[in-house]
Amino acid sequence: MNYNNFHKQLRNNDIAKKILTRISEFQDEITIMEFCGGHTHTIFKYGIRDVLPKNIKMRSGPGCPVCVTSNKDLAKAAVLLENSDVILTTYGDMMKVPGELGSLEKLKANGKDIRIVYSTLDALQIAKNNPDKKIIFFGVGFETTAPATAASVVLAKEQNIKNYFVSSVLKLTIPVTKALLTLGEVNVNAVLGPGHVSTIIGSKDWEIFPNDFKIPCVISGFEPIDILQSVSMILKQISDGRCEVENEYSRAVLPNGNPKALEILFDVFEPSSADWRGFGEIPESGMKITEKYSEFDADEVFAPKVNFEEKKTACRCGEVLRGIIEPQECKIFGNPCTPENPFGPCMVSSEGSCAAYFNFRKIA
Repeated sequence: MNYNNFHKQLRNNDIAKKILTRISEFQDEITIMEFCGGHTHTIFKYGIRDVLPKNIKMRSGPGCPVCVTSNKDLAKAAVLLENSDVILTTYGDMMKVPGELGSLEKLKANGKDIRIVYSTLDALQIAKNNPDKKIIFFGVGFETTAPATAASVVLAKEQNIKNYFVSSVLKLTIPVTKALLTLGEVNVNAVLGPGHVSTIIGSKDWEIFPNDFKIPCVISGFEPIDILQSVSMILKQISDGRCEVENEYSRAVLPNGNPKALEILFDVFEPSSADWRGFGEIPESGMKITEKYSEFDADEVFAPKVNFEEKKTACRCGEVLRGIIEPQECKIFGNPCTPENPFGPCMVSSEGSCAAYFNFRKIA
């Protein structure tokens, strides 16, 4: 296969027009929620909302791991940094997220040792290079990146690296999507399933939505043609009176996902209750380090005491994550809240709805 030509086909205007012609034949009002922030980015970047017929509405969901990290968890990171021998490592998107005790960027400017890493292997190397320090990886992400975090813990155990720890704020996607649909705040008629997450967990896990909520679900890739074809597949299901999981992203997603990644993930982590921005506590939606690897669990070893009280702000990121409002409906969107001056994580992360809307909005 010539992958360059294949990639071009996924952005081909003629193919897009043919799919849009099929889509335009559907006359009913319908709301489709894309879970993944990567989908949101593609939808805004390529103006997909603008070319879809008015009766087909897209809503962004809680599919940005940085965005759904709660203020309480951010406060936990700040408390962990009160230990003078701690180096906190994390991904770059977390640095600018505003928190009650200040963003990590501000804490770093005030002298805390916080380092951006591009993989958990970087964090492990920092631990090896600084044996007199305690290195904590602030583990943010969904099932896509969680196996890499799990692998770092296994490596630390195998290599007897005693000064490496993980503070897990990892999240599971199925429970939050289920929680969102159960809330019923937004009338969602179908779900655009996250392709990257599904490469790990597979397409079968999404069957809960047609089975329990009676709505179609199509696992989608991330190119413009992927999104349009997935929308077309959803509409075909509805027209045919079907309600099932279909896999548009079959070039990457298998029914059972990636067994090896799942094996290591659930060897190191087990489901636990987790705090989500905009949702609060959701049972069995987080990932806690198992007893087998508890010596690497920063939350167990350091037992950070977080005295936290959520303060009211003008930021409506939580409502954006639940699909209740669009970014521009927030009073501070664009002024004063911008990617350079974010008031909430939805304006920070490249996968955040507010950042995507701001960066790709139409300017008169």
